[in-house]
Amino acid sequence: MRFLPVGPRTLLVELADLDETLALFDALLDSPVEGVAEIIPAARTLMVRVAPGFVADGALAAQILSRQPASGTLREAGPVETVEIPVTYDGADLHDVAAHMDLTVAEVIAAHQAATWAVAFCGFAPGFAYMTGDDPRFDLPRRPAPRTRIPAGSVALAARFCGIYPQDTPGGWQLIGTTRVPMWDLSRDPPALLRPGVRARFVEGVAEVHPVAAIPEPQGQPALTVIQTAFPLVFQDEGRPGQGGQGVSTSGALDMGAMRRANRAVGNPSDAPVLEITLGPVRLRADRAVTLALTGAAQATVAGQPVPPTFALDAGDEVLIPPPAAGMRSYLALRGGFDVAPVLGSAATDTLAFVGPDPLTAGARLYAANNPATAIATPEDQPALPKPGDTVELPVTLGPRADWFSDQMIAHFLSQDWLVTPQSSRVGIRLEGDPLTRDDARELPSEGTETGAIQIPHSGQPVLFLADHPLTGGYPVIATLLPSALDLAGQIPPGARIRFTAAAPFQDIEATP
Repeated sequence: MRFLPVGPRTLLVELADLDETLALFDALLDSPVEGVAEIIPAARTLMVRVAPGFVADGALAAQILSRQPASGTLREAGPVETVEIPVTYDGADLHDVAAHMDLTVAEVIAAHQAATWAVAFCGFAPGFAYMTGDDPRFDLPRRPAPRTRIPAGSVALAARFCGIYPQDTPGGWQLIGTTRVPMWDLSRDPPALLRPGVRARFVEGVAEVHPVAAIPEPQGQPALTVIQTAFPLVFQDEGRPGQGGQGVSTSGALDMGAMRRANRAVGNPSDAPVLEITLGPVRLRADRAVTLALTGAAQATVAGQPVPPTFALDAGDEVLIPPPAAGMRSYLALRGGFDVAPVLGSAATDTLAFVGPDPLTAGARLYAANNPATAIATPEDQPALPKPGDTVELPVTLGPRADWFSDQMIAHFLSQDWLVTPQSSRVGIRLEGDPLTRDDARELPSEGTETGAIQIPHSGQPVLFLADHPLTGGYPVIATLLPSALDLAGQIPPGARIRFTAAAPFQDIEATP
């Protein structure tokens, strides 16, 4: 067992194989460690997050180590939930799979239905479950080149895993069939049909599908209408932590500090939903008298005149939020709050997973919740934000996979300025520079990724994950941004440069009493 650093409140536990990983996962659920807030299981790792006030250090590692089952210990089956999934075996790769397994198509189908499939972990997309089988013949390679679109409901195989795509998405697994059973349905509780510990049994047939319940429409009063916006607007709050078991990342505002300042300025609770605005211009019309606060990158104008961060509009007034001179994102709060239906306890829009309210474009109407509010306050000072051409220093923890790179490559990573490209988004910042290389060309089994993870794909050009990043990833993470730097990272515009700094070299976390 290895303990690899991710950040001050997160570490990665690496084990020998999937069986040992799941045995430790079960042991930690049966005998929880004080302070552990969430555990994200993967093929050979557990990513462990602790609650505020706790530290991911050697003492935590020792507590986890003490829960390790004896080698060879089988996990207790106990009562388990079993789901029957009707499948039509019409996959485009079914004949290739049969040839690889040296079986007929009928024998592949029979073996797939006879195998016991257990959900080991979730990731990639909400509701996508990595199911392990007990038939070693299903150890199949991925396709040489991934498809750009795999339809929702596709049943697929790769590397002894079976998975069902919950939505249309790219993918490289071998397709053997389709099912009409929705893997992700917000009208269910929980929405994910397949979760760690659940078992699936596949049968041939077509499922009866019931209509999915719609998200409730706002019931409040119309407050604002979007007249113009250069980029879609999204509602954000503090996100939805603790949903990793369903393959859902936290999401939430990229600049949490600016979001909270906007809410406090109009007397809202600091975690109330706000409108996150990327660059601009954005033009809004008031449908009734409203009091607003704008924080972050931009300054609003009304009737051509700049207004203070907290300002009022009468019905019919228009406010223009122009592109900012510095920074990337602005946050608009409405006194009394916006009326927006929460999804999994949050109004945050996850742009990668399509969880939460739909993004807003021209013509959209925003509704007032009219919640109780306290006194209006002057917003706290806005920190200085970077401009295109600036170089921003961001502190990182080296790891969890820094040892996949040579000392020279680590020095190369830390010594150069990385250009922020226009291909960046809420999912992550794509960087460009002198690429990183590694001598070891092994494939990394999928493992949990933290917000702020800096992943190095085959191109050698880093990707800095932001709030809407995938829950698991299969490329090595050379370093992870310190949580205190995430707000600044969310404000870095294309054309700026990033230099990463590390206070200490990479090393494993040693378990200490």
